[in-house]
Amino acid sequence: MAETKKETSTLHGTVTRITYQDPEGRYTVARLEVNRSQEVTVVGEIYPVSEGEEIKVTGQWRVHPRYGTQFQAESWEKVEPATLDGIERYLGSGLIKGIGPVYAHRLVSAFGLDTLRVLSEEPERVLEVQGIGKGRAQTILRAWEQQKGMRDVMVFLQGHGVGSALALRIYRAFGSETVARVKENPYSLAREIYGIGFVLADRIARSMGISGDSPLRVEAGLLHVLGKFSDDGHCFVPLSLVISNTEALLGIEAGAAEGAVKALARQGEIVLEETAEEDAVRVYPRELYHAECRVASAIRDLLSTPSGLKVKALENSSLDLFDSSTLMLEEEQREAITQALRHKVLVITGGPGTGKTTLLISLLAILRRSEISFALAAPTGRAAKRMSEMAAEEAKTIHRLLEYNPRERRFLRGEDNPVDADVVVIDEASMVDLPLMDHLLKAVERRSHLVLLGDVDQLPSVGPGSVLRNLIDSGAVPVVVLRRIFRQSQQSLIVANAHRILQGRPLVFGDERDRRDFIFLPRESEEEILETIKTLVKDGLRVQGFQGSRDAQLFNPSTLQPFDRVQVLTPVHRGLLGTVHLNRELQKLLNPAGEALERGETLLRRGDKVMQLRNNYDKAVCNGDLGKIVGIEREAEELTVDFDGRAVSYGFDELDELSLAYA
Repeated sequence: MAETKKETSTLHGTVTRITYQDPEGRYTVARLEVNRSQEVTVVGEIYPVSEGEEIKVTGQWRVHPRYGTQFQAESWEKVEPATLDGIERYLGSGLIKGIGPVYAHRLVSAFGLDTLRVLSEEPERVLEVQGIGKGRAQTILRAWEQQKGMRDVMVFLQGHGVGSALALRIYRAFGSETVARVKENPYSLAREIYGIGFVLADRIARSMGISGDSPLRVEAGLLHVLGKFSDDGHCFVPLSLVISNTEALLGIEAGAAEGAVKALARQGEIVLEETAEEDAVRVYPRELYHAECRVASAIRDLLSTPSGLKVKALENSSLDLFDSSTLMLEEEQREAITQALRHKVLVITGGPGTGKTTLLISLLAILRRSEISFALAAPTGRAAKRMSEMAAEEAKTIHRLLEYNPRERRFLRGEDNPVDADVVVIDEASMVDLPLMDHLLKAVERRSHLVLLGDVDQLPSVGPGSVLRNLIDSGAVPVVVLRRIFRQSQQSLIVANAHRILQGRPLVFGDERDRRDFIFLPRESEEEILETIKTLVKDGLRVQGFQGSRDAQLFNPSTLQPFDRVQVLTPVHRGLLGTVHLNRELQKLLNPAGEALERGETLLRRGDKVMQLRNNYDKAVCNGDLGKIVGIEREAEELTVDFDGRAVSYGFDELDELSLAYA
């Protein structure tokens, strides 16, 4: 570790070289000339800064074990150069488009110490300089104004405690309107810019003098509380819980949030719904309330609209197929297919190994035989790929099915342009959240059939809502529950234990004598667990106690594919066995070589397994999607990820949307 002296110092000098600069501004390494003679290395969140600029840096000296003495910046600011040499170096650094070393020298020769004032207050005078015509003058002045505007914004934001990286992101979003927008409502930053949460927006607001009980602050805090519940999957929250959590978050007295509730309801930001239940009032975010209403209405419309299919003929065709099929369908599977043909909306649910795949294959065979069109889709790319492989038909993500247009930020398929299919089948329906189900139902023609296939006992969607379970619990939609575990699946302890957990029964484990897929390896400490995980991932299950087992070939290192076939799961983020540390350790094992892109404490390499951390409809990727880094272009400042055969590009300033996903 670096040794740090606690004395705080301030350096004033000229940046002579940028050794390294994170495009998001999280980390910069620069050489600073101090007192025109001494050069020192300065590190920290210094951004944006260019060679030739004068800066004042406050921080502490430290001795790095590898790089030696460095000055760790805690805060910094730009300083206009006050000498002829400083002005010339500043303008000649390439920071201002149209001015290089030659024109910098000519400008300083013409205007001396007045050069920067002339550029700001008498810009037309640059035409007096030899070689600068109208075209170059316009280029110079546009760049100067842009640079000056950006500098003013950065100074304003940094003065309110915003770091360089986030200040740059705010400036990119709002441009020249940044200062006005932030002054008008600093809490808008939390809602409009990814990566800026309520806590930071509140810190900015408080530093601007907004009081602790300001209506602006309380309303923003309440929306933040409601948003956190939505992030946890809730569509509504009891009013009393919203109020108590808001008051606790903001440190305001009891009852102070009630006015914000009324104001936000008047503004249409939230919807209050009274119920007959014990906690009589529910609070919905506006968009989720209306989405829930639309979903309920669409389901009712589908159920009440006559089918476009010749149901009786289809049922007869299905009976013929049942009699001639080699698939040997069970009675509950046959019943599910009959119900899918008979009812406009059907939910088919069952745990692992209950025959959902066989059922789907049989249903599609009947539809093909009867020349009935169908569309297959699933929430994620991986689920859609698996559905395609099972059905031997193209399956799309729901976003692709609905033709999401990232430029227009909307789905092209909807009420006016529905999906052209007689039957729409959605697999892994438990993963579909409320907003996505809303968009899907808008695009399903009222004459069409909708089949929702999934396991209601799986983890619910990442986004708000538990749509599949709510549909089942409503009693308004026909439901077929597959309960029988088939012989092939009975051999799997994973399948058996999944059902045992739901039934509250103890788990069963395989051992050396059984070729089983659910094994418990007891370890005494976190260190031992970590080493065991690394051994399993790197070498397969040839560990002590399993040599010579029949599983040795199944988990042979030569056939093991850690990227596709192995996933380490852990319940925590921090600590020796948290995702952060495990990802670093597993990256060293599985992808240790090659060019690395530094993102704070994380390295990203070509070949790394990564996960998307938020829904990004512009890129058509969802929270939880897994991909593989296939390209890093430093000059273009772009990284490319393959998500199940689809390449998605990220600017270096968007990489906080990704994390390593070995664990």
